[in-house]
Amino acid sequence: MFGNKKNKPHNHIDTLIGANTKVIGDIHFRGGLRVDGHITGDITATDNESSTLVLSSDGRIDGAIKVTHIIINGKVFGPVHAQGYLELQEKSQVFGDIHYGTIEIHLGALVEGKMVHLENNDAQLSEKVIPLISAESESK
Repeated sequence: MFGNKKNKPHNHIDTLIGANTKVIGDIHFRGGLRVDGHITGDITATDNESSTLVLSSDGRIDGAIKVTHIIINGKVFGPVHAQGYLELQEKSQVFGDIHYGTIEIHLGALVEGKMVHLENNDAQLSEKVIPLISAESESK
């Protein structure tokens, strides 16, 4: 009742995709996933469980992402769905629409796409469209 597991970030990494690794195909995971390599395919976390995806500055994902908590510092080519928390770090580049519950954007982050706030962190509820935000263009 008081502690919703879905809203708490997963504090450790269960799976690592290394810098010299390229994966072609969809990935389904639970827990924590760190990507330092290149993935061509969709990344989806198990429903109804807390999950965390960390994309390092050397990492790249070509596909859709649907994870509870996401930290991006690399490149994403596809839509991002963070039902809980999304952090766009300074080297992040996202080319696709972003759906988020809570967001943190660092100076230097780049977004080319629509940003949609999910009311009450639930994708099934009404969405509020936020205009394109690019921290990089704001700094000029």
